[in-house]
Amino acid sequence: MGSKLFNKILLIAGFASLAHAAFSAAHHRTYLRLTEQEWTSLPLDIILQTVISLVVVVYNIIQIVGNFKEIRATVDMQQRTWDTLGNFPSFYTFNHRGRALSPGYKPPRLNDPDAQQ
Repeated sequence: MGSKLFNKILLIAGFASLAHAAFSAAHHRTYLRLTEQEWTSLPLDIILQTVISLVVVVYNIIQIVGNFKEIRATVDMQQRTWDTLGNFPSFYTFNHRGRALSPGYKPPRLNDPDAQQ
């Protein structure tokens, strides 16, 4: 429990440090505009603060979330045959724009005897 609390505190500190780095970058840009200097790059301390803060945030998010579950696609794939391997019913589209592209298209009616052949 204490470790999670420590990670949460470090996470908050990491986000605060990232916000400070963003503010410092904006402040540096404003300073360059006021002194009419050309912008070349951010100072090294702002870059280092951003990278270190990002690493701290990512590490502590991973520690707080806990164990990741394994993605096991092989269980689903074992029951499928080669014929049905590329079949994805969730991608079927029955109502598409082909109707709008063909002005002479008339959809078949189920009760119309002329539509049945």
